[in-house]
Amino acid sequence: MNLCIIPARGGSKRIPKKNIKNFCGKPLIAYSIEVAKKSKLFDKIVVSTDSEEIAEVAKQYGVEVQIRPAELSDDYAGSIDVFEYVISKNSGYNYACMIYATAPFLQVKYLKEGLEKLQKNESCFSFSATTYDFPIQRGFEINDNKAKMIYPEFMKTRSQDLPEIYHDGGQFYWKKVECKETFKFDGNLPILIPRYLVQDIDTMEDFIRAENMYKAIQKDEFDEWNEVKKGLHKKENFLKFRPRDIFFMSVGQNIGGEVYGKDKLFLRPVLVYKKLTKTTFLGIPLTSKIKEGSYFFQFNYKQNKISTALFHQMRIFDIRRADYFSGRINMNIWENLNEALKKFFEF
Repeated sequence: MNLCIIPARGGSKRIPKKNIKNFCGKPLIAYSIEVAKKSKLFDKIVVSTDSEEIAEVAKQYGVEVQIRPAELSDDYAGSIDVFEYVISKNSGYNYACMIYATAPFLQVKYLKEGLEKLQKNESCFSFSATTYDFPIQRGFEINDNKAKMIYPEFMKTRSQDLPEIYHDGGQFYWKKVECKETFKFDGNLPILIPRYLVQDIDTMEDFIRAENMYKAIQKDEFDEWNEVKKGLHKKENFLKFRPRDIFFMSVGQNIGGEVYGKDKLFLRPVLVYKKLTKTTFLGIPLTSKIKEGSYFFQFNYKQNKISTALFHQMRIFDIRRADYFSGRINMNIWENLNEALKKFFEF
């Protein structure tokens, strides 16, 4: 039986309402709740808070809320104290895991690794950890506007010759509930997480940095298409075109009733209907799927292969999106298409 505890105090001063502040589209605490649920490791997930506002958000994400006492709600209350308190109030569990409410980069695989290693070891705790991004032996203080090395004996030591040093990752802490001791680093199991998945969120600077990191990590097909568009925008040499031409165009990643492109460039055949400028035209996207109805017009233009013009997706295209010329329809097809298009607009 495993218990998950997410401590979330309401009195954050440097970032007001930090635990429920909007982070890339949803409350920051939501990421911790969702990864705990996704892991399927826990029989109960509890948010421990002193704030009704945080409690309401936690309930919206489908977890239990337990209000903590006043003595564990001030600026001096430590998260480990809250962890132990909630464990004491929820009996019957073999393992407990504290997940910080400010851990949007936490991944299921590290949570699982923490539990699996703890189950196979005599240690009482496992916890997230990562490396310092610079050798701390080369650090210095500033006194009277002047630098003073903390460890002057390492002044001339090459960075690669210094031992790597680790620090708390600030994401999760597993505990064997039967252990009576409270958390400490010595003798317990660090679960190493790459630095790009670790970011403390204590100040607004941290918060902004974390959001930018998250957006970079969560890059999806829409972001990929934006990168493609940047390249297309800078394109200087482009193909000549005229009505009735068909080009394979980079149409992008679409949503809803629109039709997706394919491959890395999101290519899709497009019929040039009317030239507007030397680079733009009114175009009709095509599909190889057979569709019937007033929105569609079927024809053959190449190797007896049926294409369907999608009237409802007619829009302006820039020829810089064209990857290659595919073919050209004859005048008979063109006249029939125009008749079908007139009926479409009448409809």
